[in-house]
Amino acid sequence: MRIFSAALLALAFSATASAAPVPLPDAPACPLFPATNVWNKPVNHLPLRSNSRTIVKAIGAPLPVHADFGSGLWDGGPIGIPITVVGSSQATTAVNFKYDDESDAGPYPIPNDVAIEGGDDADGDRHAIIVDSDTCRLYELFSLYPSWHAGSGAIWNLASNALRPAGWTSADAAGLPILPGLVRYEEVAAGHIDHAIRFTVSHSRRSYTYPARHFASSSTSKSLPPMGLRLRLRTNFPVKKFPPQARVVLKALKRYGMIVADNGSSWYLSGAPDSHWDNDQLHTLGQVKGSDFRVVDTRNLRNG
Repeated sequence: MRIFSAALLALAFSATASAAPVPLPDAPACPLFPATNVWNKPVNHLPLRSNSRTIVKAIGAPLPVHADFGSGLWDGGPIGIPITVVGSSQATTAVNFKYDDESDAGPYPIPNDVAIEGGDDADGDRHAIIVDSDTCRLYELFSLYPSWHAGSGAIWNLASNALRPAGWTSADAAGLPILPGLVRYEEVAAGHIDHAIRFTVSHSRRSYTYPARHFASSSTSKSLPPMGLRLRLRTNFPVKKFPPQARVVLKALKRYGMIVADNGSSWYLSGAPDSHWDNDQLHTLGQVKGSDFRVVDTRNLRNG
């Protein structure tokens, strides 16, 4: 079992504009979904929704952006959603799901020391993201506990644009994959993030919009964001004053935006933990407020 390091991720995946796969020395090339996937498409040229101001206000216009990832530990666990890489020799196992009617049955290649969000003893979402670098399959689990049981699970082909069935959850409330929306250190170190970023909101609507497939709310208020909604940083937001790591994130938020993927603290951006993150640089993202974002009209944006 291998935990993603910056060097390994740089070899394992390419999230460039062309989404060209980069081969591992000992494994086939694995794209992080095709270039034609909506996660990898810029939205800075798309029009805004007429209710943009209303939705931003509902999410929390005065609230700050927060990088929900970093270096070191928080409450005893890594800061962010860790990624585990295995090969095809990893033994697979069945998982007992709470939401088995909307979960992929598997089996799942879970090593005994799989990395779990928050650490082994954590409460909370306990996401586990596992990539089989030989088969280019992505396995994602929500609320994973030893023996193995979980809330839900989803399996993705990293070379495919296929969505989950309508109405199905995944390891995320929106029925989306988590991995393509994570901020990862090696792409920031390279100077560019070429995909939308996953983020959470405190209150969502009982609705979802493409590419999301699932909602997680009882509220029907049209002022609230549906799962899958895409927002971007306003075009004229000044990013040059920010330190390098934060600046790369902000440039991506301008070009690719971010996607509502789960309920949680508003404006929390998801990323993978890494010892190379500079937490002081990431904390400067708190200077960005919800009012700096705009809701993008993605009704004509589709995979393919």
